[in-house]
Amino acid sequence: MWGSGRGRRSGFGWLLASVLALVGAVVPAVPASAAVPANLTLEATYSGVANGWDHVERYLDTTPGFKQEQYPPDGRGDQDGQRLTFFGGVKQPFSGRFLLYSAPGWNTGAHQVPVLLVHGANDNPDRAWANPGESGGYGCGALSCPNTGLMQSLSGQGYRVFAVGFAHKQGDNLMQAQEVGDAVALIRAKLGVPQVDVVGWSKGEMSARSYVSSVKPSWGRPYAGDVRKLITLGGPNGGYDYPYAHGWAHDFSIWPQCGGKINAPSPHLRMTCYGTYTAHPEFSFAPTSGYDVYPGQRQMLARWDSVFGIDQTQQDWYTTYYGGQGFYTDGAGIQAAIDAGSLIGPLHQAGVPASVKTYLLAGGTPGVVGIYNENRGPSDGVVFVASALDTTGIATVGGTALIALANHLQLGWDGASTAQVASWLN
Repeated sequence: MWGSGRGRRSGFGWLLASVLALVGAVVPAVPASAAVPANLTLEATYSGVANGWDHVERYLDTTPGFKQEQYPPDGRGDQDGQRLTFFGGVKQPFSGRFLLYSAPGWNTGAHQVPVLLVHGANDNPDRAWANPGESGGYGCGALSCPNTGLMQSLSGQGYRVFAVGFAHKQGDNLMQAQEVGDAVALIRAKLGVPQVDVVGWSKGEMSARSYVSSVKPSWGRPYAGDVRKLITLGGPNGGYDYPYAHGWAHDFSIWPQCGGKINAPSPHLRMTCYGTYTAHPEFSFAPTSGYDVYPGQRQMLARWDSVFGIDQTQQDWYTTYYGGQGFYTDGAGIQAAIDAGSLIGPLHQAGVPASVKTYLLAGGTPGVVGIYNENRGPSDGVVFVASALDTTGIATVGGTALIALANHLQLGWDGASTAQVASWLN
C-alpha cells in the first residue's frame, strides 16, 4: 500500500500548490486544556462492548465540508459486526460521523499523556487493536491469531488508551485527519490534558500525519498543537505501489468474476476472468465513470519502479504499471492515479512540525498469510522497509526501528512491536 519519493513529484503540482496554500505557517503553542469543540455532537454511547473495550461513543462533526462518500455497490465496504450497531445500524455511514473507543483505565491510568490509536485501510479499532483474530483465519497475517492486541498491552501498563473508528473503511484521509483532530480534542477535554500521543498503523499513518502537518481540505481546521508524539507502524511515509507492481495477483482477490471479494481498489478498469472480459470502474484508484470509492488508497501512491523495478512475472506487468491495453487487462497506470491526488509529495513538503517527536516502525518479514507478498525489496509484505522508515519532511525523528520477524498485519500485536511502541511512549 505504499513507496518512496523518487520520481513522483512531477505529476501533482496542482495538488501540491493547493494543499500548501492551505497549510498554516505558524504552529500553535501547546494548549493548556480543551473544552469539547462546538462542532462535535455526541449522538450515542455504548457500553458492554466486545473485545475488552470499556465503552464506545459516536460523534457527528457538523463542520460544513464533510460529505457522504461512495461505497462499493456490492456491499463489500459496508460497516459490519458491532460497528454496524455503533453507527446506528447504517451500513454506509456519513463520513462526518466517527467512533471514539475508550479502553479500560481510560480515566485512571498512571501515565500522564493519553494515547490515540488510528487504524488502517479496510479495518476497524476492534480487529486492529483489540482482537486481531476477529475477522477469522489469517486475518492477523499469521496462521494463528491472538485475541488481544496493542490496546490491552498498553492499557495493562497504565496507559490511558483510546481509538478512533472511521465511517468509511477506505475513506478520504483529509476528512479522516480532521476526525483525528476531533478525537484528540475530545480526549483532552475528557482528561484535562494539553497533549495526546498518536499511533497510526498503515493507512492510519496518513490521516494522523496529515493532521499534525495541517494538510487539510479547504474547509478544514489546521493542527492545534496538541500532539506530543507521533508513532507510525508500517506507515506509507514514502508511499506504495504494490497494487500496480503486482497487479495480476492483486486483482484476483478483488475482481468478482475471478472470485474476489476484498474491499480494495484495482489497478485495472477491465479484466478477463475465466474467458469473460468485464469492466469495474467502481474499483478504480482514480475517479472513473462517476465512481470514486477509494480516495484514501490513491492518496498513498508513489512510484518505486526506479528503485526496485516491477514484478515481471505478473501477466500484463508493463501495461498495468504504465497504462494501456494488455492481453487480459486495461488500465490507466500508476502515474494517472498519482496525478489524481496522491498526498505523499504534499505531506513531504508540508513537513511534520519540530514540536511533534516522530517515531517510525517497520516490519521486516514479507510473510502475510493469504496474499501475494511484496518481493521486490525488503518489506513487511505490503510496504517497503525504506518507505515505512522514510523520514522525509519529519523535523524531529525520535527513533526508528525494524521488527525483523513481523509482517504488515502483525505490527499491531507482535510482542516486539508492542514493546517498542511502549518504550517510545514512555
